[in-house]
Parts: sequence; structure tokens; C-alpha cells
Amino acid sequence: MFKNHPKGLLAASLANMGERFGFYTMMAILALFLMAKFGLNETTTGIIYSIFYASIYLLALVGGLIADKTRNYKGIILIGLILMAVGYLIIAIPTPTPVPADKFAIFLALTCFGLLVIAFGNGLFKGNLQALVGQMYDNPRYGKMRDSGFQLFYMFINIGAIFAPFIAMGVRNWWVEKNGYLYNADLPALAHQYLGNTITPEGTARFQNLAAEVGFTGTDLSVFSAEYLNVFSTGFHYAFAVAIFAMLISLVIYATNKNRFPDPAAKSVHGNEEGTVEEMDVKEVRQRLYALFAVFAVVIFFWFSFHQNGLTLTYFAKDYTDLSQIKVNLGFATLQGAEIFQSFNPFFVVFLTPVIVGFFGWLRAKGKEPSTPRKIAIGMGIAAIAYVVMAVGSIGLPNKAEVDAMGGLPDAARVTPWLLIGTYFILTVAELFISPLGISFVSKVAPPKYQGIMQGAWLGATALGNSLLFIGAIFYTSMSMTVTWSLFVVACLISMFTMLGMLKWLERIAK
Repeated sequence: MFKNHPKGLLAASLANMGERFGFYTMMAILALFLMAKFGLNETTTGIIYSIFYASIYLLALVGGLIADKTRNYKGIILIGLILMAVGYLIIAIPTPTPVPADKFAIFLALTCFGLLVIAFGNGLFKGNLQALVGQMYDNPRYGKMRDSGFQLFYMFINIGAIFAPFIAMGVRNWWVEKNGYLYNADLPALAHQYLGNTITPEGTARFQNLAAEVGFTGTDLSVFSAEYLNVFSTGFHYAFAVAIFAMLISLVIYATNKNRFPDPAAKSVHGNEEGTVEEMDVKEVRQRLYALFAVFAVVIFFWFSFHQNGLTLTYFAKDYTDLSQIKVNLGFATLQGAEIFQSFNPFFVVFLTPVIVGFFGWLRAKGKEPSTPRKIAIGMGIAAIAYVVMAVGSIGLPNKAEVDAMGGLPDAARVTPWLLIGTYFILTVAELFISPLGISFVSKVAPPKYQGIMQGAWLGATALGNSLLFIGAIFYTSMSMTVTWSLFVVACLISMFTMLGMLKWLERIAK
């Protein structure tokens, strides 16, 4: 699989494994953790989630700038790995739940600080590692394999991400079961409503029934609410702790191979020998930067739609999907929960990448391979199809306010898990047309002296898209499900048609 690719590609992919593990742990459980721990509603959770994910990618600009200024790419990457491990440690330490009213702001601020440390570490790490991988393909020997190389890089680092949601979910459920209860996705919200005296009579009746089903034998629902919330949230804390070990593994792999990687600080221009740096023509630099920023602006709409997988799509899994159809008993813990759907995206990345790489290789051999900008435009159209599937599959479902008034939907009124699985399959195809190829496009077009910051700018565009994620949460709680998913259909189509309008110009610049 890695034949005809630089030897450093495998080591770089393994080094990135821990970051992906942590990323998918966060994507799977962050929104659910914030609601269970602090009793936040979907919109407030969405705002925190949006800021965090925007910070992850926005701080990549800072990381790229620091690396470009210091020319110490490898050292900055190492610091990033260490900071991410520290951030996970901060939020892994259990704190009291339900959170005391007089300490609510302190504990929420501590959680947000831990998220900020993770985001800053990621900013130092992610874009600069991508710049390092990009330099491997500046060698004319590997130049034609750049797109497929980044696709393999993207695929391989997602292998660890397949297991992150399962492990996070397993650890949480293991702790819940160890303390004498069973998992139920609706109980944390109902417990907070009961303690806050905001629960409806219908919700109270369902709360009593669910409490008995998960193992509560008493009569005081206030006691049960406090106990279940504490156990449930502590399980989440322990799940975050697992990410620390993955980061340490990546740290060892990176430190071991650090001296074998190329140094982006010594990147050559137009195939000159490593270590020699020439100034590119000012006009060419300007044209390349214009092309890059045009693409950055377009993909904002895609990321706004795609990264709903950790927010509104996770809400949908919890509120509208029959989770009883996806349940695995491991003996020591039961694998069941809304988090499980976050494993499908990385699984499909690993499964589909060889297929897509082979397909493009077949087209390349026939001289018919689409240009990188055209591939990106196609990917945006595919993403629109994914949300069309969600919109059609959600026809007839009650809105979120109605679901809350009922205390949650019974399993018989929920949709099949295959709706989300199919959506994630289509979204993953779109992702493979956009994310790894976008990184490849940046590494190819960016002027040599701006490699780090342009990779950071690509991630910065992702940050802007992520900063809008909370709009999806607002639609989710105030509009019908079909209208909510239609919003993302429109966003993806805007991206696709804008990209197609710039296609000839971008293809000329990328030659």
C-alpha cells in the first residue's frame, strides 16, 4: 500500500494516530458530556462546541506562524503533542456532579480551559505535521503520488479513530454498570429537569419508568438523579483519560522518528536541492495566495455542514434513533450509546480510501483523472446528497420541543440506525474528496516560505466553518428536522457551485 511513497509517510501517520484518537473521543462525547455534566441545553452546548472546534483549527494558524518564524517545525510539533496530553488530563480529573451552584462557573471554566489547552496543542501539531508530509512529495520521484499519499495519510491515521468512540463509550458504560446501573441516553437530561423542577408530568412518568429499568429500587427520584448524574459524568471523565495514553504513544513514535523526517524549514523551490531557498516571483506568489484563499472561503460552508457529525447528528442519534438496535454486551460493559455512530466515519475512511485511491489511479492511467479542484467540487455535491438523505428520512418526526415534553421518544417511534449509518457513509465519501485533497492542494500551491502558515490557513478556514456549528443546534431545537437538514444541503450546494465557477482558474494555478 505504501509502495512508491516516501518511507517517512508511515511513521508520520502513526505519529498522528494519537491526535486522531483524541479528536474522535472528543467528537463522540464532548456535547453529550457537557449536557450530562452541567445540564446545558443543546444551543448552549452547541456554542461551546463551536468555539472549541473553531479554536482547534484557528490556532493552527498560530502554530503555522510560529513554525514559519522559528523554522523549528519538528520542535513545535513535539510541544503540540505534549500540550494535548496535558489538556486531556485536565478534563479527565473527576469533579462533583451535579455541579454545586456556587462552583458551577469554576468547574465549567476549568473544563473550557482544558479544551483550550487541547486546541492550542493541536494548533501547534496538526498543520505543521501536514507541511512535513507535504515536503516528502516535493521530491520529483514522488510528486505524482502527492494526492494518493495524502489520502493514505488520512486513511491510516483514522484507524485509531475507529476505536476511540467504542473505548470512550465502553469506559463510560463500564463505570455506570460497575455502580449498579444501566445506560440510558435519556436519563441525564431527565435527571437535570427533575432537579431543576422543569420536567413535565409526562416526563416525570417516563423518568420513573426508566429509573426502574436501569436498576433504581428506591422511591426518591432526587437521590437517583444525583447518583445517576454523578456516575454517568465520572464515566465520561475516565473516558477522556484514555486519550492521554494514545497521545503518549504518538509522542514516543514521533520522538523516535523525529530525526528521520524532512525539515520543512529547508524546503526547496522548483526542485532545487534541499537546503537552498530561492525567492519566487512576486506575481506568482500573489496568484497562488489568491487561489488558496478562494478555496479556503468556499470550504467554510462544507465544514459548517460536515462537522455537524459531533453536534446535531449526535443529538439526532440520542433523541431520534433507536439505540436498542445497536447494542453489544462485552460482559464487563455494554457497548450502547449515541457515541457509537462516530466510529462509522473513520471506519468508512479506512474502508473507502483504497477504493477511491485505486479509482483515481485507474483514471490517472487512462489520462482522465480529475484535477484536485474538480475533485473537491464533486465532494461538496456528494455531501449535499448526504443531508438530502437525512431530510427525507426525518419526514414526519416530531420537533425537539415535542420530544422534550414527552420525556423522550419510545423506541418504537424512533428511526432505524441505518439512516445515520448511510448518511455517514455518504459524508465520508465527500470527506475523502475534500479533506486530504485540500491538504494536498495547499502543499502543492503554497509558496515555499508560507508552507506552515498556509496549512494553518486551510485549518483556519475549517475553524470559521466550525464557528458556525451552533447555528445547526439552533435550527435543531427550533425547526423541524427536515428543515434543519435542508440548511446543510443548501450550504454544500453553495460550496459546490462556487468551486465549479472558479475551476479553470484554479486548475491553471495548480499546474
